[in-house]
Amino acid sequence: EQPHTGRLALYLLGLRATCLPPAPQRLLVTWLKYHLEEDWTGSRRHGRPLTSYYQYGLGVLALCVHHKRVREEVVRRLLTAQHHGRLGHGGNAVDTEAVVALAFTCLERRRLVGTELAAELRAAAQGVSRSMAEAQGPDGIIGNIYSTPWALQVFLATGACQTEPAFGQAMAALLENLEAFGTAATMAQVLPVLHGRSYLDVASMHCREEPDTLTPMDIEPLTEVPGNKTVQLVVECPLPWCYELRLYDRPVPVPAAASLLDVLRAAAALEPHDFKFHTRDTAQGPFLTQVLGLEARQEKRNYWQLLRAPDTPLQMGIADYRPQDGDTLILRLSEW
Repeated sequence: EQPHTGRLALYLLGLRATCLPPAPQRLLVTWLKYHLEEDWTGSRRHGRPLTSYYQYGLGVLALCVHHKRVREEVVRRLLTAQHHGRLGHGGNAVDTEAVVALAFTCLERRRLVGTELAAELRAAAQGVSRSMAEAQGPDGIIGNIYSTPWALQVFLATGACQTEPAFGQAMAALLENLEAFGTAATMAQVLPVLHGRSYLDVASMHCREEPDTLTPMDIEPLTEVPGNKTVQLVVECPLPWCYELRLYDRPVPVPAAASLLDVLRAAAALEPHDFKFHTRDTAQGPFLTQVLGLEARQEKRNYWQLLRAPDTPLQMGIADYRPQDGDTLILRLSEW
């Protein structure tokens, strides 16, 4: 079983942000430090954490926000990975680099590392900020719509928001796509940015007793969209070891309001039952890991890329993206 590094880190960040008494959090902080060490046992075999550099970076960030020191070796693991470009691919790389840069900036500002290492961390975080500005697309998005709030947090934390034109362009793109942030996890990433803050500001919050004014909000249920639609589902494997490029190509009828996840489930129910897929639950929702028996594995540096034909990457997860009638969706096993 993999260490729960990322989930525990997010939980601790949430506890700190809600100003709960510190006593219950001390044990969890100790557990997080333990998970960071357990997570790194994967390096003995794969040269990386058992979970991911994203989760490992979140762990270091959460400890820093709780004003806890981490061993220099732990920090240098991230620093080395960042120097050698091992932090991911596409939007995932932006997420991971941003989390790592926030962790570096926190450690440096909270003076939880020595002077020499602090200078290295400052330079690394500034380098990440510059690379994110260079990676910005013409639509203002950096990586994908979900990684853009992470990039904006880096601009805010490093002070680049005051001088970097990419900040304003990314913020404008974010405001145009707020409907994409429909889960608690994605809202938690975008809300600080909308208030001009980053996760680093949680570390310097002045907690004081406040009246309990929270009241439940009545949310109207989503109206059902009548009718049906048909989506062409294509599975491609352009890698050399695949026996052919196109492994699946079939129209899939679904209700008009169906998400991509609903399309996959409907395809699996069609006769003959030759379409199979698996997902993994994450804080951002279900993540596609296996299609037609082909598994995307980080150690093999491959992943399932989601595209709308001919080559437009999807900016939402499989549970959130809702294709239009007649769309062709491509699941492509790709390398990074």
